[in-house]
Amino acid sequence: MSDNPTPPRPAPEPAPVAAQDQSTRRDKQTRQDRQPPRDRQPQRDRQPPDRQPSRDRQPPPDRQPPPDRQTPPDRQTPPDRQTPPDKNAAQGKNAARDRSATKDKGAAQDKSATKDGARQDRSARQDKSAPRDKGAGPPTRPPRRRRPRFSVERGWFPPLGSKGKVALVVSVLTGLLTHGYHLFRYPLYLTDEGIYMQRAWSVLRETSLSPYTYDYDHAPLGWITLAGWVFPLPKQFETFGNAINTGRFLMLLVHLVSVYLLFEITRRLSGSVLAATIAAFLFNVSPIAVYFQRQVLLDNLMILWLLLSLFMLLRREVTIRSVFGGGMALGIALITKENAIFFVPSFMYLLYRRVKGSASHRFTSTLWPFAAFAPIGAYVTYALLKNELLPSGFDFDLNNPPADHVSLLYTLWWQLNRSQGTLFSHTGLLQTSWLVRDKYLLIAGVCAMLISLWLGMRDRKRNLGFLISGTLAFGYAFYLVRGSVVLDFYVTPLIPMLAINVGMVIDRMLTGSFASRFIRGAHSMTRVALPSFVALLLLASPASGYLVHTNTEGHTQIADQYQSKINLTGMQHAQIAWVRKHVPPNSRIIMDDDLWGDLHDVRPFYPYAHSHWNASSDPDVRDKLFRKKWQNVDYIIMSNKMRKSMDTNNSDGRENWILQALRNSTRVWSQTQGNIKLEIYRVQ
Repeated sequence: MSDNPTPPRPAPEPAPVAAQDQSTRRDKQTRQDRQPPRDRQPQRDRQPPDRQPSRDRQPPPDRQPPPDRQTPPDRQTPPDRQTPPDKNAAQGKNAARDRSATKDKGAAQDKSATKDGARQDRSARQDKSAPRDKGAGPPTRPPRRRRPRFSVERGWFPPLGSKGKVALVVSVLTGLLTHGYHLFRYPLYLTDEGIYMQRAWSVLRETSLSPYTYDYDHAPLGWITLAGWVFPLPKQFETFGNAINTGRFLMLLVHLVSVYLLFEITRRLSGSVLAATIAAFLFNVSPIAVYFQRQVLLDNLMILWLLLSLFMLLRREVTIRSVFGGGMALGIALITKENAIFFVPSFMYLLYRRVKGSASHRFTSTLWPFAAFAPIGAYVTYALLKNELLPSGFDFDLNNPPADHVSLLYTLWWQLNRSQGTLFSHTGLLQTSWLVRDKYLLIAGVCAMLISLWLGMRDRKRNLGFLISGTLAFGYAFYLVRGSVVLDFYVTPLIPMLAINVGMVIDRMLTGSFASRFIRGAHSMTRVALPSFVALLLLASPASGYLVHTNTEGHTQIADQYQSKINLTGMQHAQIAWVRKHVPPNSRIIMDDDLWGDLHDVRPFYPYAHSHWNASSDPDVRDKLFRKKWQNVDYIIMSNKMRKSMDTNNSDGRENWILQALRNSTRVWSQTQGNIKLEIYRVQ
């Protein structure tokens, strides 16, 4: 039984040729569009008779409009409401409609008997194999699936792509070149490098956290990491020449991993490969970055763990593994160096935005601080087991430090109450050290930080990446300017945060400032060409000091960090060589910490060689070996800034006897290069 309610009609008479051609085209169009039967369309879609185009106004067959402009069959006037101009044309149209209705009915039955996926595949094959009408337009393509919008909160990050992979590889290789070349010659070995390597030596050789009394001045995981790096090496501390060189090679590996993490973090916060490339470029070639990131500093290890924690929180899906790993990495950063605490508020806010509204938000919000506190709890437990958590009598008087044993909480209280002059004075580190090395990154970074904070606070939902990058830089900048004691390398953790802000702000400026259609067409090339031009200016300009600079004589030359003729550490090697040749091993020596590893780990050993800091503060060295008498000193080995450090440390007169020994001595060796001067004195 037929489903068509229309009663059968008598066979029509032969229609005119024009009507037949027109009905044939309608049949083909009906098969291509696969429209449902006309009699199943709702009544409101039918057009009134006065809108039906007449036969004499229709275009000729050779100028038939494309299918998308023809009136679809479901919009045509039904036969009972159509007024044909002549009998033959009306009969031809009725016959054409009968044939199309029969075909539509069969197609409807086929569709109802077949599943959706098979029906689409069969219709696609039929459309592809069917001959195309000459007057018909191009086949309509299926609509493309819209990609999800970029969102840091939901983890909608764009894929890296082939161009992003190339940019990432170039960034890592650039960091290998800028930080690896001239690594063991520049810069000069510093005091803090010697301190951390001597404590790593104590972990391996004596299974203790320090060769002297450990007073909790820094958390110990940094030099424990150095000891773990040195332990499997064939010659351990002398694998790369001496102890500090071995530590510097680890800093190179740490920097390469940090470049990868910084690139991915910037790309996920901004959704742009260009922003990530700019941030990695500044992190690699900035002179202030090269200077401090080559040195064996706890700050560089802290940066690695901070970036790893941030990278774990920026995964596409916030899983239990990523939350636990991110919290654990942050806890390790905190017991590597306590300054990482100023980044914690930004991490907590990012975690809150990522897990808000999820089914497991309560569990993940609790798991993250638990994982972060686990390493800190182990550190506190160590002090508690040694009865060194609290001072004697719970006395936190800074004028009377505890004499019977050291205390973790007392040391933290003492560090929080240390004060120093402002950084903005003419003698502060900002004028004398940081801006001298790279004023472009610092000034542009602070401006980009303020712009990021403004964009993030203006729209916290869409600009979450700007808010996170701005608060990361602002939190640590607040620590530097708060007025406490700050050393020159304390700026190191701020460098990657400023680089992230600069990269993101430059990318936003290049994406949002092109409005005209002409510039929008050249937009992709401009976004790459303009930062590349600025990078060339920075690298080629002597004023920047990135690759070339102007020396004291007014000549342009390669920057010090890449100058092969400059061998600053060679001066210290010559100083050690003179000591081994002319100074007996049983001599009592006052020196700086940068030479400690060479005199205690390489034969002949110098067991009575101690730094001026430990000689004036550690009771075992001060009262038992030297007895606070200058006559008990045999030699004084002066580093570049050792005299200034002695004067700074002598605010309470603890180093008066060492300074008196220096006044009663004779200089027996000296070497000068530029503004660097090394000396050796024999005490009379």
